[in-house]
Amino acid sequence: MTHSTNKKPVHSGKRVGILGGGTAGATIAIRLAALGLETYLFEKNKSLIDGPPMCHLHAGGNLYREIPDEDCVALLKQCIDILRLYPYTIDVRPTVFAVPTRDEGLPEDLLPRLDILTDAYRDLISQDSNNKVLGEPENYYQLYSHEQLTELAEREQVTVPSTVDEWMIPVAKYLDLSKVKFPLIVVQEYGWNIFRLAASAQLALEGDEHAHVFTDTQVKQVLPVDCENCSNADHHVTKWRIDYQQAAGSDSVSESIEVDYLINACGFRTGVIDDMVGVKVTRMVEFKSSYITHWEDNGGQIPEIIVYGNRGTPAGMAQLTPYPGGYFQIHGMSKFITLFDDGLVASSQDSAQPELPQQYVHYIEEGWDKAPLQARSQQAINHIAEFVPTFHSARTVGNALYGGQQIPGQDDTLRVADVSLYSNIRYARAENVKASSTLIAADQIVDELTALGLIDNDTPANRNRYAHEWSYLVHNNSLGIDKVARMLAEERGFPPAMADVNHGIREKALDNLLSDKT
Repeated sequence: MTHSTNKKPVHSGKRVGILGGGTAGATIAIRLAALGLETYLFEKNKSLIDGPPMCHLHAGGNLYREIPDEDCVALLKQCIDILRLYPYTIDVRPTVFAVPTRDEGLPEDLLPRLDILTDAYRDLISQDSNNKVLGEPENYYQLYSHEQLTELAEREQVTVPSTVDEWMIPVAKYLDLSKVKFPLIVVQEYGWNIFRLAASAQLALEGDEHAHVFTDTQVKQVLPVDCENCSNADHHVTKWRIDYQQAAGSDSVSESIEVDYLINACGFRTGVIDDMVGVKVTRMVEFKSSYITHWEDNGGQIPEIIVYGNRGTPAGMAQLTPYPGGYFQIHGMSKFITLFDDGLVASSQDSAQPELPQQYVHYIEEGWDKAPLQARSQQAINHIAEFVPTFHSARTVGNALYGGQQIPGQDDTLRVADVSLYSNIRYARAENVKASSTLIAADQIVDELTALGLIDNDTPANRNRYAHEWSYLVHNNSLGIDKVARMLAEERGFPPAMADVNHGIREKALDNLLSDKT
């Protein structure tokens, strides 16, 4: 594990402190350590990337009908970048999008966006052939008619699907075709495994001599050390002191370190650090949860299935995400499943930190209470079973993926955000609504540190941000990540099988992706 009771020595070079070891903090740390900065990463949990629910790469943002096309193109680019950094975290299988008969929308409404995304993907490949990580552009999406699905329903399910038709056989068999409009849309959007992501980040940072990771560590306060004109709005800070305490026992004492730049990557708790720093900002936080179930009657591997719906209503979107071993993660975007009546809160004039109801803070810090978890898990199963009737036989497994999601500003539909920079006080705040935005945030921070003279702009690593992203793969393969990921899943109370991927399919997809990188 990354947590060590022996404090690593403070080096004499330029130092950066990163508060929060979620996807943003860990990814930024990988990027900065590669540039030779002594990078100190602090995380209060026992391992990295243990936060809000995630399961889907969002390549193109097709899950969100309400966001603009330009945001979808941005998500496509970001997801390709993040897939290139963390290739062993991806479960290669398509995603099926269905519009229910009760919905006012039509499948055809989505086609102009899909064509825009196909063209954008083709352009990205023309810029860099290594961007071809989602298959061929002409296969980015496909349409299936009622007649095609009726025919596929008569075919035998394939153990290891190798064509889109073979992936669609279980959809044809299990989806209630009378409740959806046609055509169905199949998109090359992949699964994203949080346990394998945590394992990849841990191994990448363990292998870098410039990365110093402190897990199970509480940051007590941050204070400016060198501050000019601190009493007025034009003050300048050149160093920060981070006071922290490792949970190494009752006799643990606070330690301190000075850094040349401070990065706030605390996720839904970023406002706590903003208050310490003295930055005024408006934001929201939303508590969300997804539920883990086991379904033995699915016949084998199936794609992800998403049935559109209006967010926050009883008919909210249904999302069924497959894992190996018959495990499924469920989102139901209604207030009796994934969303909560009082789960969306905003910051105030007195504090940049929105105050979640204490019940949800308790869930985040101590775990769910058994009764409401069981009730919501069963409601999630019923929500999916409306469209996949045999899913009624699924059972709950007594756990969920949940947490607080930060939303900068006042628009709760915002899905694309990266970072805010405060050059005069050498402070940055990562604002990633979606985890795939973290590399964009890291790039902007690198530009900022270069402008401040903390990074030499002429270093090869700075000119090519992919140089280090691939270097950790030289020393770590899928089997190594398997071992760490399964351990993390078990430590967090999840079935170890959820840390696995469909290796036969994924390894084929990785052949081209990694052939020229390592």
